Amino acid sequence: MTTEEFRALHERVRERTRRGPDDRRGTLGYLTPDRVVAAAREVTTGRTVSLAAPVDTRPGPDNPEPARHRMKAPDLARQPSPGLQFALDRFAMNVHGDVDSHLDALCHVLYDGTLYNGVPAGSLTPDGAVELAVDVARDGVVGRGVLLDIPRLRGVPWLEPGEQVTADDLTAAEAAQGVRTGPGDVLLVRVGHRRRRREHGVWNTAEARAGLHPEAVEFLVDRRVAMLGCDGNSDTAPSTVEGVDFPVHVLTIHAMGMQLMDYLQFEELVPVCEEEGRWSFLCAVAPLRLPGATGSPVNPIAVL
Repeated sequence: MTTEEFRALHERVRERTRRGPDDRRGTLGYLTPDRVVAAAREVTTGRTVSLAAPVDTRPGPDNPEPARHRMKAPDLARQPSPGLQFALDRFAMNVHGDVDSHLDALCHVLYDGTLYNGVPAGSLTPDGAVELAVDVARDGVVGRGVLLDIPRLRGVPWLEPGEQVTADDLTAAEAAQGVRTGPGDVLLVRVGHRRRRREHGVWNTAEARAGLHPEAVEFLVDRRVAMLGCDGNSDTAPSTVEGVDFPVHVLTIHAMGMQLMDYLQFEELVPVCEEEGRWSFLCAVAPLRLPGATGSPVNPIAVL
């Protein structure tokens, strides 16, 4: 896709999802109270499944800045004492890395010098984002989750790095799985990244990964999806757009006002969906309340 073609797509997506000049919630506006109530009716068995990967503290080609976990308590094995003691922890994390599950806020992506809805780049300060920070989702995102399994559709264990998911793939997966994505849904797209990483070994995902074709974003526009999550980061590498490394991030976050969830894991959810014969469920997403932050670690929960 040429730069000019991408800019035309960006403008088309922006115009089709345009809201008032003061909007700061973006596509979360699709999650109306009645849709949340309807999503709660998805719960029939009460089974819960985490959609997050364990936080990874090991360095690797895809994790050059791994999360750090340190115990702060005394060495209780060597210094036991009677009475009360506490075990304590300290964590440090590069939120937007290529391994740990996280949510991208609307202040995460700048394009042509602005954030979503024309918010100026100057709203990003050394003390944090003045607008569009992850705190926009402080009350959580609770709605109907829909998992579309593209490797299952294609009859493979995973998509190879560089392969792309098209809008036709998403529609075909709906038909194959007997589900349809609708307004206010949390759409989850499996490319098999986690399974490939587990079975094939780690690699530099900054250079090669499966993801969505930029034009697939129009599927999200058509269906009025509230949030997108992927077991990769939704973007293919290398990018197929001239001069734009993360076109899906630009189209969703910047043009649509859609928060993304990157590097989730669906390997525990897929067998549960297959066993229950359905691919929709209640989905609860609770980012940390981090004022001014561009993102947050996240552990979405599917409730079936």
